[in-house]
Formats: sequence, structure tokens, C-alpha cells
Amino acid sequence: MCGIFGYWSPRRDALDAAVLRAMGQALRHRGPDDEGIHHDPARGVAVGNRRLSIIDPAGGHQPFVSDDGRIAVVQNGEIFNHVELAAELRAQGVVLRTHSDTEVILRLYEREGMACLKRLNGMFAIAIDDAREDALYLARDRIGVKPLYVMRRGETTLFASEIKAFWPVPGVERCSDAIDLEAIHHYLSFNYIPAPWTVWRDVRHLMPGTWQRYGRDGRVHTERWWRLADQHEQAQSFEPWAEEFMALLDDATRLRLRADVPFGAFLSGGVDSSTIVGLMARHVREPVRTFCIGFADPRYDESSFAAEAARRFGCAHTMEVAELNMLERWPRVLWHLDQPHGDASFLPTLRVSELAARQVKVVLTGDGGDELFAGYDKYAQFFARPEAEALSQPAFERQYFDSISLLTPAAKAALYRPALRAQLEGLDSFEVAARPWFEEAAHFDRINQALYLDMQLLLSGNNLVKPDRMGMAVSIEARTPFLDWRMMEFAFRAPGRTKLSPAGDKKHWFKRAVAPLIGEDLAYRNKQMFTVPIGDWFRGELHGWLRQTLRGSAWLAEAFEWASIEAMLDAHRSGAANHTRELRALAALALWARGQGIDSDGSPITEADV
Repeated sequence: MCGIFGYWSPRRDALDAAVLRAMGQALRHRGPDDEGIHHDPARGVAVGNRRLSIIDPAGGHQPFVSDDGRIAVVQNGEIFNHVELAAELRAQGVVLRTHSDTEVILRLYEREGMACLKRLNGMFAIAIDDAREDALYLARDRIGVKPLYVMRRGETTLFASEIKAFWPVPGVERCSDAIDLEAIHHYLSFNYIPAPWTVWRDVRHLMPGTWQRYGRDGRVHTERWWRLADQHEQAQSFEPWAEEFMALLDDATRLRLRADVPFGAFLSGGVDSSTIVGLMARHVREPVRTFCIGFADPRYDESSFAAEAARRFGCAHTMEVAELNMLERWPRVLWHLDQPHGDASFLPTLRVSELAARQVKVVLTGDGGDELFAGYDKYAQFFARPEAEALSQPAFERQYFDSISLLTPAAKAALYRPALRAQLEGLDSFEVAARPWFEEAAHFDRINQALYLDMQLLLSGNNLVKPDRMGMAVSIEARTPFLDWRMMEFAFRAPGRTKLSPAGDKKHWFKRAVAPLIGEDLAYRNKQMFTVPIGDWFRGELHGWLRQTLRGSAWLAEAFEWASIEAMLDAHRSGAANHTRELRALAALALWARGQGIDSDGSPITEADV
């Protein structure tokens, strides 16, 4: 895993070499081991890389450049089937000088162009400078495990793995006028900003499963190279389904054990992480290193379940009891995120990443299992409604969206001050951000439609941001076997009732399939969210801090009605309502604005500050 960065100028306006180095330095936490830049100032293009050395540490220096010097490739991520692809290339007479997966990308691209992306089983963001075509290509993996941001600065396009890499570029400024208010509107619906929007008006997130070509004529060609919706549900019986499920997940896990550095796994004791660790144990000679944090408060502590799974699979298990109140970490979390996120589980994810980073550079995680196989309570709660299946399609889409929204359109309108309300009038997050995905998934049953929405929005917008940024904050790579493309396509060929039973059993067939591996107790234990009790703190000891944080934000005061915020604060404190999620999202927005220098003296915080 790494960080990539660079630029393309159709007018051949070159960036200074010192600026490129500063862009790379901004991503040093993503790649502390090495740096490489391929810069052609005469053509106005550069591709750069900050490397976390995982595969072929000695030979994997990036960029990889073709023999004629005309193609340069950098990537952030890993190609897990690079061994098989390299063998295929060698059988065809292609000379590979290293064991690096990035060299495999170069050689495939030379032969197949961007069609080679479909050959890659991995997580990746790729940049290719092709001087033969005088063009720059950018590409992102199928479901958005790895980030890739693009910024327009005049006629020049900048790209990077994190938004913070754009700030060293002359003429790029952080100020309230540059904030994308439409993105803030969507944030208040989703609790995160969905791609392609970002908090900055001139920055966009390249969509998952998409590549772009930047040409000398200034045009940008965008092509979607993978669609999960191309799958179709098939009637299935449990036994063959379970056999294929376990075989696919086992192979996905095996491939993700390829590393030339120490690796381990996050282990909560939940069904997803326990299954991954159980499969890892089949393929390694040494005990799997597993990592878990516990809490003194039993309402939030899963460490006993993690210990049970570790014993079952003979793991070298490391557990620390962590401080429950992690709010002092919030500014650091938001610095690494570059954008506001209202999800409190980023805090303990950073803590367990710090624990793992003491021993390993790679961890496997259970991310993606809940979205693929209906693991969240929200699915059971919505489909327990008697009318859920009888609703018209438009009513189903709107009611499901409303059930997962942070604030309703009416609540957002009441929160906005008159000028912002007028500016955003008529903008509907459902119509703009959700309906297109429902339309794409219309051939699925309704459970799979709900899951598809989360696969396209929640994963890339929030749940995959979490292991990427919190892992990269301490320079470790997180790998997600459930998001192997074969597993994703398999999951969406299964009818929704195999995932959520009519009785409301979540991960219905999934749990039956893995119970022989992980045991009945772990397979059927109640799901516990990996979070901290911020709502309780906001009623009690942190209420004063929260009120001061929200009241003291100049940006919030400019955008939102204090009376609406105060009403939420008072209702939450008295117990008349539970506004944990809304207040958490507003607090994250206020802390983010302060960290960017928008709410202070204009000096944004730096990595040293956090």
C-alpha cells in the first residue's frame, strides 16, 4: 500500500519539482519506506508514489517505467493475483525483472491497455503516464477500497490518494468560499460525504470501478469498467451455496496472505473477523497474529469473544484494554480523513491500528461482510415492517432512504440559515445521490436493492475509508477478503432471503455456512457495534464541551440556525430525544472546520499538531 500523486497539464504548464516533493511529503504516513517521481516537465505531467513496502521490498520501487521510457506506472494498493499473472506473462515471453505487482500492471498495460484492469484481483488506485498517446490514465478498483481524488486548478488536473496532498500546490487554498455546500447537504443525509462529491467544490473522488483518460485536447474520457449490478439472482439451495461461499472466501483469504512482511488480523470475535482468522489459520505455519482492544465497560467490550476465537485457532493474540473516552483523538482522526465524518467507530479503529502497527505491516479485516450479507440491524428493522414488500417501488426507495438518513429534508431546512436554505432549495439527496443506484439495482429483490445502495455509497463513502485512513495513519495496510470481486458477484447472485430470513435472521445462510469453522457460539452471537458511548457523554460529562464546540464554530454559525442546534442539545440532554448521531455529525463538522483553519486564525493544523 502506498500513496500516489501527480498532475496533468494539457497546456504543458509544469509544476515545480519542489511542489511535487511537497505533495509526496504530505502522504508520507501512507508510504514511509520510499519515494519515487516520474516527471516530464516538457509535457506537463508527473506520476509519483510514496511507498509502504509490502511485496518485493527491494525490487518494488515505483514508478515502474517501460523499457522505452514512454510509460510510467504508479499504484496504491495490492494486486493479489500478481503471481498468477506474472507466470502467464513469462509464459508468453515477457521479461519481468522483479516480483512486484506494480511491474505486472505495467506489462499487462503494455499488451492490453486499460482492458487489463479486468484481469486484476486487488485493491488499487493506479496512475499511468503514457507518452505514446500523450495522455494520463487514472483508475480505481471495483468497489473503492483505495481512494483517488482529483482536483482542477485552472487547466491543470491534480490527483492524489488524499486531499491533503493538494495543499502545497500554489494557488490552492482552504477557505469557507471553497466548501461545496451541496456536499454538506449530502453529509447531513448520510453522515459522510458520498463519492463523487467531497467537502471541497473543486475536488472530486474518482468513482469506484471507473477509469479516466486525460488528453492533450483538455478532454476527459470517463469509463466505468465494472458494475456489480451486472449480476442476476438465481434460485439456490443451501448446500451448494455454502460450498461455493466457503471455497471463494477461503481462496480470497489465501491470496491476501501474500506479503514479504509480517501480517496479522483485526479480531473482534464477531462472525466476520472470526471467519477470516479461521481461514487464515489454514494457510500459515506460524500462529496468526491477532489484535483487539477491550473496554472496561462491558456494554462495549467484545474482548472475551475475540479471546475465544483466538484460542480456537491457536492465534498469537494481543489485547489491550483501551481508554473508553477517545475524544482527544478526534482532531487527529479528522486530519487523516480530510473531510467530516460523523461515525464514532473511526476512534477505536485508530486505536486498534496503533496496537497492530507495533508488530505487523498488514492486517486482514472482516469489512464488507455486513453490506454483502445483511449484517446490520437496520435491514432487519426495515424489512420487519409489514408494508415493506407491498410498497410501490418509488415508495419503497424513498422510505428505505428515509430510514437510514441522518436528517430528513424538513430537518435540514429547519437547520439552515435563510441564505443557505435559499441556496440549497430543491436539492434532494435522495434524487441526486441514491435514486440512480436504486435504478441500477431495480432487477434485484428489495433486500438486495437495500444492500446494493450500501455497497455503492456506505462502503466507499465511509466504511472503507475507516480501515484505509486509520491504518495508513500508522502505516499499516488493511486487506478485505470479503471484497474480492468474485465474492461480491457471488453475493449478488444470491436472493435476499438467503441473507435476511423472513424471521429477521441476519446473515442467515452465511452463519450456517461458517458455524462448523468458528463454532455455534461465535456464529450466532448478537452483533455488537465497534463504537464508544458518545451519546451518553453528550448527555453528561461532555455536554458542556459539546455545546461550546458547536456554539464556538464560526462556520456553523454562518450556515446553521443556533436555535435549531440548541433545541437538539436540550432535547438530548433531557432525554426527550436521542440526537446522538445528529450532534456527533455537527461536532465532527465543527472540529473539521477548526482543523482546516476555517474556524480559527486561518492556520490549519498539521500532522505534528495531532
